[in-house]
Amino acid sequence: MISSAAQWSSRMSGISLAEHAIRWLDCIPYALLAIPLRLAVATVFWNSAQSHLANWDTTIYMFETDYALPFLPPVPAAYMAVAIEVTTPILLVLGLLTRAAALVLLGMTTVIEVFVYPEAWPTHIQWAAMLFVLLARGPGTLSLDWLIRRRFLDES
Repeated sequence: MISSAAQWSSRMSGISLAEHAIRWLDCIPYALLAIPLRLAVATVFWNSAQSHLANWDTTIYMFETDYALPFLPPVPAAYMAVAIEVTTPILLVLGLLTRAAALVLLGMTTVIEVFVYPEAWPTHIQWAAMLFVLLARGPGTLSLDWLIRRRFLDES
């Protein structure tokens, strides 16, 4: 049978290991965390754009039926949505105008959630969480935004 001192030592060792792991995780640079956020959101919207572009007639039909918005006619809505789905993923991957792209995609996500697929809130909240982090913290240092800011804004 293990003595209480040995149990205490074993427990303290486990706590120490957990504390060490937490300190190690706290040291991960935000720049490394922002990359998968940018790529994950970009992939979602890029894939949607590709499916919309694959058959434009079906896309228009979807905007007339399933995606119908109460405030925008189907054809302009389709063009606007696909333009956003094509451009913002490119910006996110490059880390260019990241906060603006995140804000636009948050708006699009809100429209999708409220007017198109309200039952899909578990998915939309994941997109929104990633986009809020990018909006609040930016793309990180591994981005064109950071290079531009460093070059032009921080030299003053």
